Amino acid sequence: MSLLIAAAAALLGAAGALILQSVLQPTTASGQTAPSPKLKIGVIGAGHIGGTIGGLWIKAGHLVFLSSRHPEELQDLVARLGPLAQAGTVDQAIAFGDVVFIAVPYGALPQIGKDYGKSLAGKIVLDADNAVASRDDAIADEVERNGIGVTSQKYLPGARLVRAFNTLSYTIFEREASRPCPEARGADCGR
Repeated sequence: MSLLIAAAAALLGAAGALILQSVLQPTTASGQTAPSPKLKIGVIGAGHIGGTIGGLWIKAGHLVFLSSRHPEELQDLVARLGPLAQAGTVDQAIAFGDVVFIAVPYGALPQIGKDYGKSLAGKIVLDADNAVASRDDAIADEVERNGIGVTSQKYLPGARLVRAFNTLSYTIFEREASRPCPEARGADCGR
């Protein structure tokens, strides 16, 4: 049975990656990268991962609405990120976003699903959460038994869930996002 769950999780992950690619980087009929339309992205959790990835999306020209349990504490971050950034409540971020990015401790996911599941249904939801046994208690055991993708989908039913930005530290995203193109190796770097 666990092999079947692993296969299903892999299939969901691959499908999610294709959906994400088509949303974030459309191509023309000839396969060339087309100018990307600017997305409206709602972010739930504006800590290290949410704030960093949200900031990188803003640098790319997307509109980002950051939210947290304490939106009043996000004003300095919004001021630093500039006019494409906004902050407010989770409800506002979900309503704002064409895509929603969740970057919270994994133990918060069941409550997010309970409180906002209906609003998230049908939306592309990028899930950067990881279960950590020392922090997330019983849900970490559930993830260990069933797999993280399956568990996330259980708590966010109806969302078009994509696991993303969950394997690297925010410092790596921050450091590597602006690195120069490796043109010497023949890469076209999206041009």
